[in-house]
Amino acid sequence: MPALRFFIDTHDTANGTLPAGLTPSQLAEFYAAYRAACAEEGVVPLRLLLAGQAGRAYCYTMAPDAEAVRRAHARIGLPFDDIAEVSTLTPADTFLAA
Repeated sequence: MPALRFFIDTHDTANGTLPAGLTPSQLAEFYAAYRAACAEEGVVPLRLLLAGQAGRAYCYTMAPDAEAVRRAHARIGLPFDDIAEVSTLTPADTFLAA
């Protein structure tokens, strides 16, 4: 299995990449479908970050590459604005690097 890297992809109601007015139950159903699509593509969904007032959402995942994240989104017809590979930095990371 290839090493997994971290990715964040973005969605925005203003761009049509996040459906507006999702109820909590609709969001739960949608996220369940996304998790199943991720499993098919070797993507590990870590968090869904919502900025409800701003109409934005961010998917934080681990995947072998950005293409796997794209395929997971395509499986459920979920467009995105962009996908970026990211690094994590926590106090533990800083302490252990010293």
